[in-house]
Amino acid sequence: MKPFLFTRWADCSTLLRAPRFGGQALILLTISLFTPLFAASPQFSSGVSVVEVYAAATDAQGNPVTGLRREDFTVLEDGAPQTVSTFAEADFPLSVALAIDRSFSMAQRNAGSRPTFVSSVAAARTFIGELRPVDEAMIVGIGSEIEILAPLSTDRAEQLGVLAALKPWGTTGLHDAIIASIDAIQAAKGRRALVLLSDGNDRYSKASAAVALERARRSDVMIYPVAIGRDRPALFAELATLTGGRSFQPRDAAALDVTMKTIANELRHQYLLGYTPAKPIAAGEERWRTIAVRVARPGVIVRSRDGYLAK
Repeated sequence: MKPFLFTRWADCSTLLRAPRFGGQALILLTISLFTPLFAASPQFSSGVSVVEVYAAATDAQGNPVTGLRREDFTVLEDGAPQTVSTFAEADFPLSVALAIDRSFSMAQRNAGSRPTFVSSVAAARTFIGELRPVDEAMIVGIGSEIEILAPLSTDRAEQLGVLAALKPWGTTGLHDAIIASIDAIQAAKGRRALVLLSDGNDRYSKASAAVALERARRSDVMIYPVAIGRDRPALFAELATLTGGRSFQPRDAAALDVTMKTIANELRHQYLLGYTPAKPIAAGEERWRTIAVRVARPGVIVRSRDGYLAK
């Protein structure tokens, strides 16, 4: 199957309107709004009265905390408490983009015991193997161009076949790749996530790190950046914080494999919280509203998106 090829990140918005992607237009101003279990591509607008946010709760060791109740959570919008009207803990539908840095820098650097391109591909196979049969995934290759090597589907054989054939190639347009990957998964159904494996070294991107961060902030895609190398770029932590994901820096190939299992496990155990904003969106309003989710349980860490654009 011929892969989709993006020579610039903006090409992604055109491709997403093609029939293969369900004819859904790309909406740039979105948040983590979901109709539980069956929504195809929900977005926030002035006609929607309920804000719905996915939250991950973990213990100090990073393991998912299950069994929390509605009354354990507090949701704040712009610092004001909100009444949680929707609450669920379940295996929600998942659509995930697995983006792999295949640049020559991943293969040529001397990393000692650190993960390399080969161990990154092996870890990607582990992640694919951890997905449920109903979970959809796509494989994105990051090199001199950004390629969707396997389109969004539940076809594990195709995805594993693509990973087996993946070879190092090109340079790393990391910022462009982040934007293109977000745009590619944005039109998918259910929860959306981006798992990024890269050494974090950007070369020749048209977009800046600030533009990539703003695109991530305005999407409803949880981002899990995994740093392959001795340094974890500040960009990775910011992407995770803004979107409710989590960043990692595994010390070796074995730890990288565990990391991918950890991410898959976290994506299986999340909470859905919905509320009607106490302060309605006014006619003509267009501004950022912050969201903070807290849990009244000692030792529990909760992560979610940091807000949405009220419009």
